[in-house]
Amino acid sequence: MEHFRNNLLDIGIDPTPYGTHSFRRGGCQYLASERRWDVRKLCDWGGWSMDYDNVTIVRYLIGWNDRPTRRREDFMNVKKQIGKECCYCGRTCDCA
Repeated sequence: MEHFRNNLLDIGIDPTPYGTHSFRRGGCQYLASERRWDVRKLCDWGGWSMDYDNVTIVRYLIGWNDRPTRRREDFMNVKKQIGKECCYCGRTCDCA
């Protein structure tokens, strides 16, 4: 945390609003979207309950200030290329 705060100071950003929670939320989003971890693995990593009545994991994955990565009308548009060749599955998909 100390190194992170020092880096923020180096680039002129006040580190006061940032805490370890920033790492937890960012880590959760990274592991889900980039590393393709499933919900069970994310819950294990984050120490969250496997009781799915609890929506804690959703609050970490989706935030009020997140920007959508795709327009809603493009989800089912077969003429719209959805991604580039995936290094995980070898298809053109959202994994990449």
